[in-house]
Amino acid sequence: MAAADKKTLTVKLVRSIAGTRESHRATVRGLGLRKLNSTSTLEDTPSVRGMIIKVQYLVKVI
Repeated sequence: MAAADKKTLTVKLVRSIAGTRESHRATVRGLGLRKLNSTSTLEDTPSVRGMIIKVQYLVKVI
């Protein structure tokens, strides 16, 4: 399967991680998001989808 065939998701951090659980902060960092309004393009895998669901109140899929 060529690299161009892989599906991707773009995730944007829309709420601050201040005051959230440490595990949720680690998940946001694991998604490659640092500052507010930062975006990250990730491969669409079940593990990435699970991470997005865990912190869905902080991120937006665009």
